[in-house]
Amino acid sequence: MNKPVSPPQCPDELERLEQYPVKLMQHQEEPAHQLAQKINQIIASSSATEKMLLLIAQVLGLAFQVDCCSLVTSNGEDSGEAIIANWRAQDYLGMLHDTEITSIEEMDLPVVQCASEPLTIGDISTIEDSLAIGCQNLPISIKAVLAIPTRFGGKHNGTISLIKSQPYEWSQTEKELLKAVESSCAIAFSLLAQAQLLASQQQSLQASVQHQNLIEQLTILSRSNLEINQMLQLAIASTAEALQADRGMLIKLRYADPRDVRVRPKKQTPKARALIAGEWTRETAKYSIDEPDTEDNSFLISDCNLCQRVFLDPGKPVIIENIDDTETLTVAPIFHLSKLPTLLLLPLENQGRILGFIVLQQASSRQWQPAEISLVELVCAQVSNAIIQTQTLRQVQTLVEERTEQLQRSLEVQAKLYERTKKYVKQLQDLNELKDEFMSNMSDRLRYPLTNMRMAIRNLRQIGITPERQTRYMDILEQECSKEINLINDLLTLQRLETHQERPQFENIDLNPKIQDLAASFEKKLAEKGLSISLDLCQSLTLETEVESFDRIVQELLTNTCKYSERDSTVHLQVNHQVIEQIDRVIIRVTNIGRGISEEEATYIFDKFTRGKGRWTPGTGLGLALVKSLVEHLNGAIAVESSPISEDSELSKICFTLNLPQFPKD
Repeated sequence: MNKPVSPPQCPDELERLEQYPVKLMQHQEEPAHQLAQKINQIIASSSATEKMLLLIAQVLGLAFQVDCCSLVTSNGEDSGEAIIANWRAQDYLGMLHDTEITSIEEMDLPVVQCASEPLTIGDISTIEDSLAIGCQNLPISIKAVLAIPTRFGGKHNGTISLIKSQPYEWSQTEKELLKAVESSCAIAFSLLAQAQLLASQQQSLQASVQHQNLIEQLTILSRSNLEINQMLQLAIASTAEALQADRGMLIKLRYADPRDVRVRPKKQTPKARALIAGEWTRETAKYSIDEPDTEDNSFLISDCNLCQRVFLDPGKPVIIENIDDTETLTVAPIFHLSKLPTLLLLPLENQGRILGFIVLQQASSRQWQPAEISLVELVCAQVSNAIIQTQTLRQVQTLVEERTEQLQRSLEVQAKLYERTKKYVKQLQDLNELKDEFMSNMSDRLRYPLTNMRMAIRNLRQIGITPERQTRYMDILEQECSKEINLINDLLTLQRLETHQERPQFENIDLNPKIQDLAASFEKKLAEKGLSISLDLCQSLTLETEVESFDRIVQELLTNTCKYSERDSTVHLQVNHQVIEQIDRVIIRVTNIGRGISEEEATYIFDKFTRGKGRWTPGTGLGLALVKSLVEHLNGAIAVESSPISEDSELSKICFTLNLPQFPKD
C-alpha cells in the first residue's frame, strides 16, 4: 500500500519556504544552484520524514509555477512501501476527490515529457507507473507533465512529476533546471527510504526483545538441573506470566497404545488420557504441584471435543473467544470455561507426534496476536523436545543460543546500518564541500573574463575613441572570449571522456618530430619565466595514438610545469621505449624543479577542480584531470613522483610519468 502525504499545515514551515523564493524566469545567472541549494537546506534542516518530501514538492511547485508537483519514491525491495508527496497550487487545495480526474490510461504519450535525454523505454514506464500511483486521487485535470526519474547509487529510487492542468509546451530551460535538481531529490528519496527501513527494523526489534526475554527465561530453565516435571511447571508459569494470561496449564498425553504416539492416521482421535503436568494462575501467582494421576487433574481425549480439534484439524491453534463458542462442545471440567471463557490451546508436537497441550486462559475477552501465537508455538516446540527426551535439554539450549545469536546479529545489522548512514551523511557533506569549491572556482573563472569583456565593450562605446584603443579593446575581447570558450570546451571534453561516448581514432605518428614541435611551441612561454627545456629522445620511434588527444596531454603537462617550476631551472622531457608484460610501451617523463608534492596531494592531484594546498597560481583545476581522462582514453596511465633535491632544500624534483601502449589493441 502506498502512503500519500498531505500538504504541510505548519505556518512556520510555509513562511520559512517563502523567505527565499526561486523563480524560473528570474535571476538567470544561477537558478539551478539556487533551487538545489534550497532543496539541500530542507534536507539538512528536516528529519527524514514524509514532511521533508512535501516541503521539497512545494519548493519545486513554486519554482516551476505548476498546478501540481508529485514526488513518488520507488517501491523497491529495500525501500518498503512507496511514499507519495503531492503539492497542489492554492486553486486546487480545497477541491474534493470527486472532481474531474484524468487517469494516466487516458493520456497520450506526448502529454508526458521526460527531462532526461536520451529517453528510454524504462524511463517512460517508470514515469507512467509513478503517475498512476501518485495521481490516482489527484483532483485536477492532467494536460501536461514534465517528469524525471531519480537515481542514487546507480539505482532508481523515485520520480519527480510537474503537472499542469492546461496544455503547455515545456521549455528547454525548464527541462535543464529539473535535470539539475534531480540529484538533490534523489538524496532526499534515499534518506527517506533509509528512515523507512530503520523504523521497520526497530519495530521488529522491539517484538524480538519481548520474545528474547521469555527465551532467556527458558534458557535458564534448560541449563538448570531440575527434574523434568519441575522444569515443565516453571516453563508454563513463565509463559503465562510473560503473556499476562490469567491461567496457564501444561497438559501431557498418556497414550493407551504406545504406537499411537509414533504412527497415527490423519484426522483420527487416539485413545489417550490427558494429565496436568503444570499449572499457573494469576490469583496465587504461582504454579500448582498437584499429582498428575489424581482424578481431578486428568481426563480422556474422547470425552473432550476441545482437545479433539487438534487431531481433527492439525497444524492450527484452538481459539475460544467466549462461552457461546462451546455450547455444542463437550469440554473437560478442568478448563473452567464458565470463569475463564477466553482460551488458547496449542499442541505440544514433534515430527507429527502430539505429546500434549499448552493452554492459556483469560477471564475477559482477548484477541491473541499472531506474534503471541508464534511465541507460544516456540515454547511448545521447546517443551516438546524436553518431554521426548530429557537428554535433549542440551539441544534445546543450543537452539535458544542460536536464536539469541540471531537477535545479536540483528542488532549488529542495525549498528552497521547506522554506521552506513553516518557514512552516507559524510559523503553528502563531502559532496557539498566539493560543490561549494567548484562553484567558487568556476564563478571566478567565468566572472573575470566576462567582467573584462564588459569593460572593453563599454570603452568601445565611448565617443571619439582612437583606432589604436579600439584595436586594444578588441584584442581584450578576443582573448577573454577565448578563455571562456576553452574553459567550456574543457568541461565538455571531460564529460565526453567520462561517459565514454567516443572511441579513440588511432593513427601512426613519428614521435620524435612531434615532441620537438610541441616543445618548441612552449620555448617562448618557458623563457618568460627564465626556464629552459631539455629533450632526451630515443631513436626513431613510431606511436599509434589519437593525435589531438596526445598533443593536448603533452601541452597540459608542459603548461603545468611552466606554472609551478622554480625560476631559472631546466625542464627535462625524456622519451624512451620499454617492454612491460610483453607489451611495447612508450614512456614519456616530464621533470621539473619546484615545490614538492606531498603524498596526500598525490592522491587527489588528478581529480577535477582540486588544487594542491598552498598553490595560489590562477587556474581552474581542470588541467591534470583532463590529462588523466585523455590518458585513460588512450588506454594508458599517468603517475607523479616528488623527491627532495637535498635534505636541507625546500625544493623537490617532480616527475610526471606517462605510460602509453605503442600499438593499442581495439
